[in-house]
Amino acid sequence: MKALVFNKFGGPEVLEYLEISDPVIGPDEILVRMQAIGLNFADIYRRKGNYHLTGNSPFILGYEGAGVVEKTGVNVQGISVGDPIAFADVPHANAEKVAVPIEKAIPLPETISFDKAASVLLQGLTAHYLTKDSYAVKENDVILVHAAAGGVGQLLVQMAKLFGGRVIGLTSSMEKASAVKNSGGNQVFLYSDDWKSKVMEETNGKGVDVVYDSVGSTLEDSFAVTRTRGTVVFYGMAGGDPAPVDPRMLMDTSKTLTGGDLWNFLTSREERATRSAELFRWIEEGKITVSEPTVFALRDGRKAHQFLESRKSTGKILLRP
Repeated sequence: MKALVFNKFGGPEVLEYLEISDPVIGPDEILVRMQAIGLNFADIYRRKGNYHLTGNSPFILGYEGAGVVEKTGVNVQGISVGDPIAFADVPHANAEKVAVPIEKAIPLPETISFDKAASVLLQGLTAHYLTKDSYAVKENDVILVHAAAGGVGQLLVQMAKLFGGRVIGLTSSMEKASAVKNSGGNQVFLYSDDWKSKVMEETNGKGVDVVYDSVGSTLEDSFAVTRTRGTVVFYGMAGGDPAPVDPRMLMDTSKTLTGGDLWNFLTSREERATRSAELFRWIEEGKITVSEPTVFALRDGRKAHQFLESRKSTGKILLRP
């Protein structure tokens, strides 16, 4: 089979499209022929060496995708050859075929296409736990979303609105601001603006109830626009590591800092099934809209990585084997 691989850490130029051996499935795994693969910033971090990788080179990126079951292990029940499935947390997805543990396989309803599943699962399940678990958004809450035009950002905006919140988005351009508005954002400010002052003006000097911060380097600013007894949810560092947080500030203002990582929530097959079923239902009912992805051939993985790193993209980038 063909796969997008790399042997050393570095820029997009280290990626190669090569012929490698098919995966050998175990008794509790299925072999999936991929139809769509999600590209995420975590893939860039792994390619650069920011995230730890196990095993030996050549390394294969990718954790998210959708496809058709081609073979099943001897212990697999409830899933058959030909079934459409997706996954959000299976390694080595940047390939024509992937070995998927049965506990991580998410059956697809007829209404959810391969592209839609690969576009929404990782980011949609992230937005799901952020708005239901890290901070449960309530009616009339005021929410500030960093990087609101990105894949997770647009879904966060929609879910916060679904739960009755009022959403302020932050982004880097007028074009991206339009995407946030189209997702239902009540107000959008640019990072090039004096956005902290604008957020405080927008909230009559009170500050927001919760900030979802995936930028990292903005964490101190996020606290500055959070109300007393408010919450900052830190779940990414696309803009660099955050400065240390003074616990005395948290005490003096009764503010809460909480972290978020999807893998601490997708801890069982039941969790994956329950959360993805709710996500799919919202999509079927038109409560959540998934923007059209930008699609690259898997062989053009270098170009896809360059595009994602350029920060010009809005919504999801997919790789097509």
